[in-house]
Amino acid sequence: MSDSIVPGAMRALRQPSLGGPHLLALATDVPVPEPGPGEVLIRVAAAGVNLADVMQTHGTYEGGPQAPYLAGFEGAGTVVALGPQVEHLALGDRVVGAGYGAFAEYMVLPAAGALPLPEGWSEEQALGMVINWATALAALRLSRLAAEETVLVYAAAGAVGQAAVRLAKHYGATVLACASPEKHDTVRALGADHVIDYRTADVAAEVMRLTDGRGADVVLESVGGEVFRTSVAAARPVTGRVVVYGMTAGESAVTNRDLNFRPVQLIGLHIGVLAQKAPRLMGELLEELHALIKAGVYPPGRPTVFDLAEGPKALMALDEGTTVGKLALRP
Repeated sequence: MSDSIVPGAMRALRQPSLGGPHLLALATDVPVPEPGPGEVLIRVAAAGVNLADVMQTHGTYEGGPQAPYLAGFEGAGTVVALGPQVEHLALGDRVVGAGYGAFAEYMVLPAAGALPLPEGWSEEQALGMVINWATALAALRLSRLAAEETVLVYAAAGAVGQAAVRLAKHYGATVLACASPEKHDTVRALGADHVIDYRTADVAAEVMRLTDGRGADVVLESVGGEVFRTSVAAARPVTGRVVVYGMTAGESAVTNRDLNFRPVQLIGLHIGVLAQKAPRLMGELLEELHALIKAGVYPPGRPTVFDLAEGPKALMALDEGTTVGKLALRP
């Protein structure tokens, strides 16, 4: 390694088997990983907690690590070691990025995806840039959102949902947001024009009422299950676009018959796949995010922070849907 102060062992959260987040356990003797070609090692100052982490503990996140594994995808911190073929980063750089094993004192990141922290921001404030805000912006860009269109945002009080509400309002859309009643004030404060209690309302019917029967021009759908079918029903026929970027409630089928007789446009999104398969588009999204930061549209994050040992508690709360906004672990 390139930094002699890196210890040989570290604290980390390990998932022993795929049975849920309550099985996460703090280990104190985990070997510190070494960066390979094109990678950097960072001392983690803050790690982001995402629904992907919860899904991974249940074994429902496609392509994730096999148990036992070190948990966490998103980390921010200081570069303390460089692998071969890394030229644009240096020891001491503060970065945020996504990789494996973020719920630990040290993690390895691909150098190409390690982004400098915005000027004046802490590591905690930068969490969400490469996952939550990038996903929200990608969803709106892939949907070809136009000013004065109507956007329906599910899970609007979550990290991606909050970013989507802010961005959609900035780009001139009318925002209909779904959230549980105790989160309505939070979502309204972000700029949502109407907030729908998805637990008690017929969401599709309410969207039709609020849009004078037209339906939503864009639906941002991250829940899955029956919500997916509701999203299709709430979209404007023919020209409505449903962007699917999550499935926390499980799978659901929409058949070719459904789309033939109730036509809408379906768009799939996974920010990791987008970054890998369409790096130029990902670069454009990140450039736009930096411009939004400078313009004050994307403010510093204010995550709810837990100590590393409280990781199971944080993930279980996210799994139960009782949280608001971004969650973070502090190693």
